[in-house]
Parts: sequence; C-alpha cells; structure tokens
Amino acid sequence: MQTLQVQLKLWPDPVEVGRARRWTRERLAWTGVTADEPYAESLVMLVSELVTNAVVHTDRPARLRLFLPASPADCGPYRLEVADTCAAPPRQRRAQEYETHGRGLELVDAIADRWGWQAEGFGKVIWCEIDRACAFTPPPGERTGGAHGADNAHDGPLAGAHEHARAGTNST
Repeated sequence: MQTLQVQLKLWPDPVEVGRARRWTRERLAWTGVTADEPYAESLVMLVSELVTNAVVHTDRPARLRLFLPASPADCGPYRLEVADTCAAPPRQRRAQEYETHGRGLELVDAIADRWGWQAEGFGKVIWCEIDRACAFTPPPGERTGGAHGADNAHDGPLAGAHEHARAGTNST
C-alpha cells in the first residue's frame, strides 16, 4: 500500500480550525474520497477536535499531518497527527454539563479506532487512526478464510507512546 503524507502549518488562531477542515476535505478528494464516504466526515471531525486542542488551548503554532492511502483501492488506516510545542500531555476528562470545553478527547476516543500521544522535542504529537474496510476478492481458485491485507500496526516513531483503542486503554 502506498501512503500519501501531507502537512499543514497552523497558527495559534481559532480561524485555523476551519482552514484545517477545508484543507483535509481537499486532500481526501485528491485521493478519490468523496464527502459521502462514512469515514470522510469522521476524519474531518477528528481534525477539527485535535487542531482546536492544539491552536486554541495551547495558543501556539501547530502542524497537522495526514497519512492517506494513495488511492481508494488501497486498504489501510487513515491517520492524522497534530504536533504542537506545548509539553503538557493531553488530558481526557468528562466535562460537566455546564462546561463549554473539555469534550474533545472524549469525541476522539468515540470516533477513532485508535489514538494516542507521545512527547516530541519541546512538545507532543497527538495522533489517531480510522480503519477503512476494504472489500477483498480473492483471485479465482484461491482459498478464502483467514485475514487478508497488510498488518496496520504502527511501531516506528511511536514505540513507547501512549495509545488508546476502543476496546480499552493501554500504554505501550
């Protein structure tokens, strides 16, 4: 599977959240993902939440990075990373009913298949992934059964990072 990696520098201004959403939709369209794909708007919502956390709550510049399958036929996760220069770790919490902030990571946890964070330089990177189901049609005569496709585990620079998955929370 080929992966397209693109990134966007963000300034510490709330208007950047909308720009990041538009930019993400454009990049998805580049790879043939239409707005009606079930995971497209989920990915845009995740971008919105993580960029908001980075540029609004830290008041510092950030970097949004997307890792997208190069074509709609490629299976694999859609991954996004938001890096900022604030060393404070993300804190998932349950906001009180009257609070106007504090629900972002709860939404990320509910929408993403996996998410986590790691320290990086003077700051951190928060990442999440959405899996995309791909139809697999074996060639004629090939036996079916078992798992098909590549292992989507990511163990490169995130080894030792904090990771969360829907099935529970674990630290690796």
